[in-house]
Amino acid sequence: MKYDEIFREYDIRGIYEKDLNETSVKAIGLALGEKMKERGVKTLSIGHDARLSAGDLFRFLLSGLNKAGGIKIYDIGLLPTPVGYFSVYADYFDANIMITGSHNPKEYNGFKITIKKDSFFGQDLQKLKFDVNEIIASEVKISDDFSCEKFDILTPYVHFFVKEFSELRNFKQPFIIDCANGAMGVSIVPIIKSLGLNAKILYSEPDGNFPNHHPDPSEKENLKDIFECIEKKECSLGFGFDGDGDRIAVITPKRNIKGDELAYLYALNMKNPRVLGEVKCSQNMYDEIAKIGKVFMGKTGHSNIKKMMKELNVDLAAEVSGHIFFKERYFGFDDALYAMMRVLELVHKGFDLDGELDKMPPVFSTDEIKIKVSEENKFKIVEELKNRIKNGECDLPKILNIIEIDGIRIQFEDGWALVRASNTTPVIVTRFEAKSEEKLNVICNSVNVLIKGCMI
Repeated sequence: MKYDEIFREYDIRGIYEKDLNETSVKAIGLALGEKMKERGVKTLSIGHDARLSAGDLFRFLLSGLNKAGGIKIYDIGLLPTPVGYFSVYADYFDANIMITGSHNPKEYNGFKITIKKDSFFGQDLQKLKFDVNEIIASEVKISDDFSCEKFDILTPYVHFFVKEFSELRNFKQPFIIDCANGAMGVSIVPIIKSLGLNAKILYSEPDGNFPNHHPDPSEKENLKDIFECIEKKECSLGFGFDGDGDRIAVITPKRNIKGDELAYLYALNMKNPRVLGEVKCSQNMYDEIAKIGKVFMGKTGHSNIKKMMKELNVDLAAEVSGHIFFKERYFGFDDALYAMMRVLELVHKGFDLDGELDKMPPVFSTDEIKIKVSEENKFKIVEELKNRIKNGECDLPKILNIIEIDGIRIQFEDGWALVRASNTTPVIVTRFEAKSEEKLNVICNSVNVLIKGCMI
């Protein structure tokens, strides 16, 4: 049996027992151990989120890695993914693997891999897939070997935050945090307590059954407790997190602030900011930040963004979905807890979050709209759409520019449209923005007609 579908663009992800089982995960460990040794890895940390399958997958992975040999392995326990990144970026270890299903349903799990401060993704994962299938086909015997050493990385991580944000100590403004029974409670509770912050913390106990709601802050229903708290005027600021703590939602009395809007707010408190956005970001973000700094557009995906951040030497990067990456005063990886602390810092300094966003030119936009297609057809459909647009075989408003960084972003006089194939699921993702609702509807309808024509 081959396990091709678990090797995604940014990570390894699948359903426990069906896709990620003793056979596949031991083979992944062995193949990955060999890859890491080739890159000079001597020490490796492994952590996991709250998923119920984490223990089994950790033992299977460990057995494969120990079969490869030559690497000292450290168990850092149940933690948010960014704490695993911290263990490498802060020079404690050469590499890290986080066992996490992120925001996926509870039966899912996976692996996010960092080697020498670089994400292991894209072509690296495709080459690993080939090696894993060869190991499985060859029926290499991988015995149980759970040898490793425990390591407390949480304490230095907490100390870093308490020192970095010491000016917030005893800040009295109330706010609410929803940890969604994911891994975030492990790190956020001691930091809030050490700084004496006035936070109401919900669902901080890690529980892989996610008994209160699904750990995906991009869905409004998962943030209802925060909205209720703000509506009752118990507080005017709330934060929600995904299952492994690398994605944030920020709620105010007027808004569910998106990642691109957060980037603009952060930039206001930075000198000559260099900011990277992705293709789904609002034109508002690019235009307004360009007035005080420099902006760049890149591909969607945390691994792509971390790579491009290094190449462009940017201070800050953001995805609309709530992945926020700070290089200014931090390490350049996506950490939702750090993003939260920087929001609190803005509020502490007197920034009115809603007031600042109200100053931006009004635009009308859609959330991400996902069109289900087959895995094998999603890229073909987007290519067909590109060809029809370039050849003039379409009925669209006047096109000013076409950006093909990731799918196709079509710039019109009064707005833009994005059509791209998801790298993680069998869907085509669209997003639309315009200066009026009328223009938004025109753009949406004309592009959707074109997409349907390409799907025939």
